[in-house]
Order: sequence, then structure tokens, then C-alpha cells
Amino acid sequence: MNRDSVFYSSVRTFFKSFAAMLGIIAGLVVIGIIIAIVAAPNHIPEKSNFYIAPDAMGNRTLLHSSTPAILRIDISGIIGDGMLTSEKFEQILLDSREDLLSDNRVKGVLLYINTPGGVVTDADNMYRALLAYKKKFNVPVYSFVDGLCASGGMYIASASDMVYATSASVIGSVGVILGPAFNFSTAMDKLGIQSKTLTQGIDKDMLNPFRPWKEGEDKSLRDITAYLYQQFVDIVVAGRKNLSRDKLVNEYGAQVYSGPRAQELGYVDEGDSNYAAALAALTAACGIKGEYQVVKVEVQRSLLSELAQGKLPFLTNKITHTIDGAPNPKLSGRFLYLYQP
Repeated sequence: MNRDSVFYSSVRTFFKSFAAMLGIIAGLVVIGIIIAIVAAPNHIPEKSNFYIAPDAMGNRTLLHSSTPAILRIDISGIIGDGMLTSEKFEQILLDSREDLLSDNRVKGVLLYINTPGGVVTDADNMYRALLAYKKKFNVPVYSFVDGLCASGGMYIASASDMVYATSASVIGSVGVILGPAFNFSTAMDKLGIQSKTLTQGIDKDMLNPFRPWKEGEDKSLRDITAYLYQQFVDIVVAGRKNLSRDKLVNEYGAQVYSGPRAQELGYVDEGDSNYAAALAALTAACGIKGEYQVVKVEVQRSLLSELAQGKLPFLTNKITHTIDGAPNPKLSGRFLYLYQP
């Protein structure tokens, strides 16, 4: 046997082994997909992780399971996107009565807020879930703002009994936004481009960017925006007793303010505060006089659950690329309580 024969034989063996390996991997993927499809998503529970967060003194020591606990929930990022959805928020509230926090261990809730706001429905659902939790378990809810508490963040914070903020925080932006919407019809005429959309129902293609807009076709959207704004104002004024409705609507609008200024206007109770002060006030409101544990609960969805719901990129054939600071395409066309400087 010559060298060439040995070489070609080795190459053939390598490719056969490689092909066999690919076949095994493909088989495992297919089996995983079949299992995921057969198993309903409801049978794949969300996995929650428990973390020990620092208390007012900065301690993160794991204490006995009988120690009273403060549930800390971080509202960080855009509401309605990623891990900050009302579904996951409600799951955290459910999990806060189980496992490490069972036996009515949670005596109070601290919202740690740094958000520009986000989707209307998620903000509203989270606000209402907090109110229901407060009523059912008779626990105080405090907020601590460290950065941004704008728009939808202000909406959720209005469920709090007290709101603390750092002096450098930015607070406010009580308003609703949908859009922007663009119209390209004039440019298309100049370029000789035509567009056709088939519809049934008056104004089904309202604000179609490829034709001139008709007078009044956006009326229903304007009505919804007005309704959502009125609801926002009602909720904020109800939760922030020192905030004037008349001034909020006619003077402050969707402006934002520093912590101290927000305190003067009634958006927050303490506008030059810190995490330790907020926790100390909350534990006092809970009647906690000794040791306590601050616990964070974060929901993590398993790979199998993502697979079952077809959310993985290789199943949806959708891979998105975003640039920090650019508008989030997931929020396009949705009513938002969102601060957009």
C-alpha cells in the first residue's frame, strides 16, 4: 500500500466519522424538538432563582429561613421587553410565597427602579399585580429610584406607599406616545413608485405610509391615546397624594425632574436619599426590629421552554441586530409609557 492510498483512506475515514457525528447531533436536535412540541409550554415551569441582596448595612449573609424577609424586585430596562414583562413580574410575586420565602416570610416589597418606561399593557398589569399583592398579603410596598423613573416606571411606582430617590435620578414623564409614523407618498410619486394594499373595513390601513393620509383616519388612535393618558394621570395622582392633578396636566406634562425637584412637586417622598435609607424606612413600616433578609427573585426561562414555544432564533429564523441607543423594533406600533429624550 502506497502513501497516497493511506492518505485517501484516512481522509475517507475522517469524513465518515464527521458525517456520523453530524447525524447524531441532528438526531438529538430532532428528538428535542419532538419532546418540546409534545410537551405543552404550561408543563415546562418557569425557573426562579433566589439571590441574597444587601440589607441597609450592606450585609448579604444567608440567615435562617425563619428570618423575616424583604422582597426586592428590580425594574431595570424597558418595561415589556426581555425579562421585564408583566408575565415574569407576576411569576416573581407568585414565587415570593414559595420555597425559600414560604410561610408568609415576606413582610414588605422594595421596587428598585431604573427604567425609562415601556409598553402600556405591561406597566398597567404590573401596577395592578402589585396592588393585588399588597391587599392580599397586607404588606407595604416602597420604591427606590436609582437612575430613571420615567413614564411607565412612574406608573408602576404609583402602587408604592413611599417613593425614595437619589438626588441624581430623573423622574416624571407622565404621558403616552405612539409612533413616530412616517409618510413616503410624496417621495414615491417623485420616483414613480406605486403601492397597493387590499383591505376590507373603513380605515383598515390607517396611516399607511405609502399613500396620502386622509383627514380623521387616525381618530380611533387619538381617542385611545387620550384614554390611556387620562388613566395614567388618574393612577399617578391617586398614588402620589402631594402631586397636583391640575399642575401635572397643565404645567408639568411629560417633563422630567431631578430627585429634589421631583420631591418638591410631589412625584416622590424623598428626593435626596439612598438605598439604605429606603430599606430602613421599609423595615420600620413592616415592624421589623431585628435581623432581616433581602431576597431577589428572578425568573429564568429554560432552554426547553424556549424551544417549546418556538422562540429560539434557529426555529423562528429571526435574528435581530440592535445598536445601543437605537429605537427598539419590538416596541414599534405599540402604545408606550416611555421616556424618549
